[in-house]
This record gives sequence, structure tokens and C-alpha cells, in this order.
Amino acid sequence: MKTVSARGPLFPPLPYESWRDCLATLHRFAQVVGKIRLAASPRRNHWWNVPFHVTGRGITTRPMGWDPIFCIDFDFLDHRLDISTIDGARHSISLPGLSVAAFHDRLLAGLAAIGVDVVIDRPYPFDLPDAARPFAEDTEHAAYNPVSATEYWRILSRVNLLLEEFAGRFSGKTSPVHHFWHTFDIAVTRFAERPVDQPPTADPVTREAYSREVISFGFWFGDETFPAPAFYSYTAPEPGELTRESLDPDAAGWHDRGGSHLAILRYDDVRTRPDPRAAVLDFYESAYQAGARHAGWDTARFACPGGATDPYVQG
Repeated sequence: MKTVSARGPLFPPLPYESWRDCLATLHRFAQVVGKIRLAASPRRNHWWNVPFHVTGRGITTRPMGWDPIFCIDFDFLDHRLDISTIDGARHSISLPGLSVAAFHDRLLAGLAAIGVDVVIDRPYPFDLPDAARPFAEDTEHAAYNPVSATEYWRILSRVNLLLEEFAGRFSGKTSPVHHFWHTFDIAVTRFAERPVDQPPTADPVTREAYSREVISFGFWFGDETFPAPAFYSYTAPEPGELTRESLDPDAAGWHDRGGSHLAILRYDDVRTRPDPRAAVLDFYESAYQAGARHAGWDTARFACPGGATDPYVQG
């Protein structure tokens, strides 16, 4: 018997090709807002200040700035962007029909209208094919689709809770579950707190993100190089012999990404299983055990059964 809710399957279909243009548009919308978050938020280790978090209606930057303190929220049910301050000022932007250029201009105008002064450093897409074109000149990407946007957010919300549950099994240093606007994935990362000597050629973003040994777990919606949504995990630095480890369920495997590897479980290989939730959690656990074993992590020390560290509570 399939696991379903009153409103449909736990993981409904969302083929990459069916919303590729909407995804490309929404990704760039998110990058515009993300660069504001980067400029206006207090710095935290491993760039934890930068990603978005999931809300009951969409995704949020969380409060940022100072005078005034403000927040930007995507609402994927009413399909608008809300900018608000703690003083009660508010400005909303309807999303359907907007190009990236129009979105960029209306967002900056909305911020100014409620008294927020912020400057975007490098107002260009990050690590996307059109990285040389300013947001303000991008009239090509204008395919925001309300149906696809809502489905994306609902899937994101379910994966968010799965990652929260999985995060509770680890008592060591763990990142928040957060949605990265640069790669448009959602992830949680476990740390061993052993420093990593990054090569001098590594860029500052990479150096800070991977300054400690990590095993990361997440989900992304696909792109032109991997046109399929998938759950993933990776260990960094990657230990030798990692890819000889088997993964659960059997449909999962190792994906070569130019010298390093991702543990991959395609969304379509799990969403129709009798218990997709359990299958995803089993996948993350098998990837963790493989990475931790080869990296020499003390898994017994970090174990947190049922989200509790106290043996009395665990019992």
C-alpha cells in the first residue's frame, strides 16, 4: 500500500523537463534575493547566514539588516514576494509574468519604498550559464508558473522535514536545514570538527564552506547537466574506497562529478515506493555510514537515537 496523504502522494511527479523554464526563472529570482541576504546579514561560519529557510507558505531570508530590520519572503501560494520591516512597513510584488529584469527592478524599488538601503555586490547570476549578464538586463527568463512553483515548494517542504528528522539522529555540529539559492538545493551538513587544509587556489567561498570535514545530505531539482530531481550525499574531503560501499535502497548509486562522487537516489526511483519516507532516510543513513566509516568518524559518539542524547530519555 502506497503512503499517501489526504491531498495526494507524499512525493508527486515533477519531471525536470515539465518546469525547466520556470525553474530557471525562479532560480534567478532566488539569486537576486539571496544576494541581498548576503549583503545584509551578519556573517556566520560556513556561510550559514546566507541560505533561505522553508516557511508555511514559501521560503524566507529571515530577518536581516539593522536600520530598519527587514525580511523578504516568497509566498508560493499567493505567488508574491513580500518585503516587510519590524516597524510594520510592507511592500508586495506579484510574481507571475515578471522577467528577471523586472523582478530585480521592482524588488530594489520596493526596498527603497520602505526605507531599506542595500547594495547588491556583483548583481549577476552565480555559477549559471548567463553569469556575465546583469540581472537588470535579463528579459529572457520570464516563465514563472504558479502551478509548478507551488509543487516545487510542497516537495521542498516535505524534504525539509525529512532532513530535519535525519538531522536529529546526530549530536555533533550540524548545520541548519537550509535552501541554497546559488545551487537551488536543500541540505543539512554534519561536521567532524577536524580542520581541512584547503589548497591555496581554493576560492574564499569554498575555503569557508569546507574548512572542516563534512558529510552533507540534500535534494536538488535537476539542471542541464543532471536533468532529474534527486536526493544526494557527499563526504568532503572524499576518503579513498568510498565508492566501493553499497547504498540503500538498491536503486541508489555513486555518481562521478569530475573526480569526486555523489551518492545519488533519483526522486523517481523512490517516490512511488510503498514507504518513500523510510527509503530516503535509509539512503541518507547508508551514505552517512559509508562516509563516516572511511573518514574515521566516531559514529558511536555522535549517535543521537530518537533525537535525544540523554540515555534516560532514549530508554
